Amino acid sequence: MKHLLSMCDLPKDDIYAILDMAESFQKGNGWSPPKATFAVNLFFEPSTRTRTSFEVAERKLGLDVVPFETAHSSILKGETLEDTIKTLEAIGVDVVVIRHKEERYYEALKDRVNAKLINAGDGCGQHPTQSLLDLYTIRQEFGGFSGLNITIIGDLSHSRVAKSNSEALSALGANVFYSGPREWFFGDAENYIDIDHAMEISDVVMLLRIQHERHENTSRLTAEEYHELYGLTLKREKRMKKGSIIMHPGPVNRDVEIAGRLVECNRSRIFRQMQNGVYTRMAVLRKILEK
Repeated sequence: MKHLLSMCDLPKDDIYAILDMAESFQKGNGWSPPKATFAVNLFFEPSTRTRTSFEVAERKLGLDVVPFETAHSSILKGETLEDTIKTLEAIGVDVVVIRHKEERYYEALKDRVNAKLINAGDGCGQHPTQSLLDLYTIRQEFGGFSGLNITIIGDLSHSRVAKSNSEALSALGANVFYSGPREWFFGDAENYIDIDHAMEISDVVMLLRIQHERHENTSRLTAEEYHELYGLTLKREKRMKKGSIIMHPGPVNRDVEIAGRLVECNRSRIFRQMQNGVYTRMAVLRKILEK
C-alpha cells in the first residue's frame, strides 16, 4: 500500500489488517520504522482532531515530524502542491499527510511523487483515516459489522465522513441508512429513513456537523429548529435501542446536531473515537511504511 487516499480503493483485507494493527497498538505493542523516517503534515483547512492525532501518532512511532505551516509556505508565492511535495521529497521527507479543500486533489499527485501520501480530507470527498477510526470504534463495541444497522444523520452531501463510511460499512456487511434534511441527502431513496424511526432500529447513530463553510447559502433553519427536527434530542435518545451507541466525528456543535448533555453520556463514544484516532493513524502509518 503506497498511499491511503480513499476508502473506495482500500480492500477489505487491508481494512482488517489496519484495524488489527490499531488494536495491537492500543494493547501497548510497539513498532519502529526500519530507518530514520520523516513526516510532514500539510493542512490547508482548519483541523484540531485530525492534525494533532496524526502528529501524536507519528511521534509515538518514532517518526521525525517536520514542522510546516501552509500559511507561511511558498504556495503563497505560486508554487504548486506537486512542487511543494517534490521539494519535501528532495530534502528527505518520506510521508506527507494532506488536508485540502479541493476534492480529489490527490489524483494529480499519486503517480507523480515518490513520497507516501495520506489523505486527511479532500473537500467534500473522502476522509479515510476518520472512517478507519470509526470502524475500529464500532468493532470494539460489537465485534464486527455484519448485520448492524447504522444511520448517518445530518449534512450528508457535504460530508467526506459520510461518503467514506458509507462505502466501507456497506462493503463490510452493515446496513447503512441516512437521515436529516432531504436536500442534503445523497444515495438511494430506499436508504433514507425518518430520524425517529432511526432511533428505534439503529445500533449506531452517527451524527454529522452542519458544514456551513461549504454551503453556498446559509441554512434556512436556526440552530434550535435544526436540533428539534434533525438533532439527537434528549427525547430521541430515550427511544434508542438497548446497547446502541452515539458517534460523531467532531467538532461537535452542542444543542444543534446533539443535545449537549448527550456528548458525554453512557451511550456516547465521541471521545473514544478521538482516542482511537491515534491508534488507527499509527496503524495506517505502519502499513504504508512497511515493505
